[in-house]
Amino acid sequence: MADNTVLKVDELSTHYLTSDGEVMALDDASFELDRGSSIGIAGESGCGKSTLAFSLLKQVQPPGEIMSGSIDLDGIEVTELSEKEARRKIRWKRISMVFQGAMEIMTPVYTVGHQMREPLKYHKDITGKEARDICEKYLKMVNLDRSIFDRYPHELSGGQKQRVVIATALLLEPDIVIFDEPTTALDVVVEARIMNDLKRLRRELDISMLFITHDLSILAEVSDNLAIMYAGWIVELGDANKIYKDPKHPYTEKLMAAIPDIRTDIDRLEYIPGVPPNLVNPPSGCRFHPRCHKAMEVCREMEPETYTVDGVEVKCHLYSEDESISKSQEATYETAYEEEAASESYEGEKGKEVSEGLEEVAEDEVMEE
Repeated sequence: MADNTVLKVDELSTHYLTSDGEVMALDDASFELDRGSSIGIAGESGCGKSTLAFSLLKQVQPPGEIMSGSIDLDGIEVTELSEKEARRKIRWKRISMVFQGAMEIMTPVYTVGHQMREPLKYHKDITGKEARDICEKYLKMVNLDRSIFDRYPHELSGGQKQRVVIATALLLEPDIVIFDEPTTALDVVVEARIMNDLKRLRRELDISMLFITHDLSILAEVSDNLAIMYAGWIVELGDANKIYKDPKHPYTEKLMAAIPDIRTDIDRLEYIPGVPPNLVNPPSGCRFHPRCHKAMEVCREMEPETYTVDGVEVKCHLYSEDESISKSQEATYETAYEEEAASESYEGEKGKEVSEGLEEVAEDEVMEE
């Protein structure tokens, strides 16, 4: 691992072993994160984003299990740690997490200070005034008054609670902080302030950050690199600016086209018809092919490899060097995309017919009068 690399994930797979079958929630995920840099993880619900985050913490809950691959956290192989070792060696000390729905994770019967001091006591045996001073220092870092330390969670606004959780995640000065939907349920003004605080803290503390969200507009502000996930796969990975300006994977292309742009006139936002697949029994070949507007016959039959295109890694047959694959016949089977488009076309024609019929009736009535 390079000197500047703090995290290297290599072919990581995490599955959930349920009574209905093996849910392949995360398959062969690979990426690196440098010190002081940030990576955004985006994709639809159920694509494996949170499973990836919990895998990095070695905190996948049963029936989930890391099946294969490696997680090198600055020289520590996370996948080989026992539960006790993971608690002592990496969680909060080396890598911490701001969980989805962070505003609800605080215990209402304890003060903010009581809850913030717990990591300091557990990991560093720091208590009393010293612990209070450290907590107040980090409360100030996230633009909260020191008096918050003595308040109860119900006395705080949603934005204040979120800042408290962020401050707690920073207490032990970890190398990496994972943010899982860090601005959920917050209004846009508070959201903007918190994101600005996070950008400032990354510069000041020189920590690496991993952002998980559905909102690609947020990731555009805070991410150096971007990983787009679909059905447990990382389908596109690379420099965030390159992916935003010129997405390579058809799935990424559609996601980007669904973002409103106030600088250009858009008649209609794009969308992806259909739903993500059942990961107990995912589609053969490329998992995105039933919804893909660029699907080829080979996409149904063969799983795509990952290709490097203009410095971006893309898991798609369109970029294969094998001409028999990259120039495969366009899919002739019905995809969800085609079914939806056909339905819209039909409804449009029917609507036109109805409209024309009403106009004719109206004209007849006028003539009679």
